[in-house]
Amino acid sequence: MREPEPRGGEESGGSRARPARRARWTTALLLGLLAFAITVQLGQDEDDTYQNLRSAELVELLKTLDATNGRLTGQIADLTATRDELSTSTDASETARTEAQRRLDDLSILAGAVGAVGPGVRLTITDEQGGVGASLLLDLVQELRDAGAEAIVVNGHARVVAQTWFADDADSNVLVSGQSVEAPYVVEAIGDPATLEPAMGFRGGIADRVAARGGSLTVERVDEITITALVDAAAPEYAQGDL
Repeated sequence: MREPEPRGGEESGGSRARPARRARWTTALLLGLLAFAITVQLGQDEDDTYQNLRSAELVELLKTLDATNGRLTGQIADLTATRDELSTSTDASETARTEAQRRLDDLSILAGAVGAVGPGVRLTITDEQGGVGASLLLDLVQELRDAGAEAIVVNGHARVVAQTWFADDADSNVLVSGQSVEAPYVVEAIGDPATLEPAMGFRGGIADRVAARGGSLTVERVDEITITALVDAAAPEYAQGDL
């Protein structure tokens, strides 16, 4: 009978299996260590990232506070500007109303819608030969206007305004917008006497022209002239406001 042969092959196989198991364990250990290292590194990275984020958040917070402060400062400035604007607007509105009223008063005087009082000159034209007519009176009025006269009246009842017209009538009188005036012609003008008086007396002016027509002109400075004659304002038939 043959004795059983020793299991050398099994021992050989077992010897081969042990290194393989060790290798697997070693690999697993290395993988574990690597995983641990990676985990630690990730944790450190996360900590670093978290720290960076917190620092960034602080910076952003400061920026936000600065921006908020800037917005609040801007809002305060806007509110202050609005308050000042409203205050200025109120003052401007009041000033505008005052200016508008003053302008209305001026225009009313110029239009002959209201009476006028003030210093000025009184001109008296004698016309013994009847040579002084409408054209010369119109020139006189134009000279007064050029010298700064603000209100003019002829013979106390014929108010002169921008629309006033002059014409000779059949009785050798002068029509002032349809109102008859006769010599002597008394023309009163409100304005600066120191300017109005010299304007009437320069060589070749109105005084000389009146004298050339056989009349005479005297000029008197007056501290207060009162003009009560008014002009009925006619509504425009064709002209309309600029819409």
